[in-house]
Amino acid sequence: MKKAGSYLIVAVMLVIAVSCSEYQKLLKSDDYELKYKKAVAYFDDGDYYRSMTLLDELSSVYRGRAEAEDIHYMMAKCYFNNEEYNLSAYYFKTFSEVFPVSAKVEECDYMAAYCFYLLAPGPSLDQTYTLRGIQELQLFLDRYPKSERRDSVNILVDKLYFRLETKAYNNARMYFDIGDFKAAITSLKNVLIDYPDTQYREQSMYLIVKASYLLAENSIEEKKKQRYKDTVEYYQAFADRFPESRYLKEVEKIYTQSLKQIN
Repeated sequence: MKKAGSYLIVAVMLVIAVSCSEYQKLLKSDDYELKYKKAVAYFDDGDYYRSMTLLDELSSVYRGRAEAEDIHYMMAKCYFNNEEYNLSAYYFKTFSEVFPVSAKVEECDYMAAYCFYLLAPGPSLDQTYTLRGIQELQLFLDRYPKSERRDSVNILVDKLYFRLETKAYNNARMYFDIGDFKAAITSLKNVLIDYPDTQYREQSMYLIVKASYLLAENSIEEKKKQRYKDTVEYYQAFADRFPESRYLKEVEKIYTQSLKQIN
């Protein structure tokens, strides 16, 4: 059994060695038709690295010829499947510029936008790619209002907006956590203004009530009364909007304490 296993390993290594040798010869070859056929074969087999290497050379050789469209498309797909989304986005985006009458234009415009969606990081990081993703997806919807991909694109846009909401809320929450209650109130209000349908509305309004109360408690005497009055107003807005909130008992205590301080 051990010998059989050893023979199998040797056989696999020989196949790999022969394959690599053939590929190296192909790279040095001037037979571009063969290179094109092999690039397509590698692509179909899922060997995107080898296919991409050949296609990169062939892109200049076949410029202006019928094969150029497929070469450009396969390069975009190769980069995508290798998770090199920046380069993939570039090739998908330029496809419609170079081949505007191609049947693949809509697909490539969608894939370019989708690459930017995949490049968008988590809420804790810089959101430049998130904003670019929203821009590209919205552009796709404007160009193809009747596209079959419309619903899926809208879902992607909503997900990217949620990342922006989350980042804005987390930043506001950070001010609360470090005790900068004035900045927390301003930032939380901005979350509600900038994202009127935000999923963080309840948490934001709750923290505004709490931050306002803590700000009043830590204020100088001449500012306390007005800030307790602000807290009461924030409480009333919260209680009207979320009468069954899990935070209601806590903010009711804050409301009661604020009224005592005012009186």
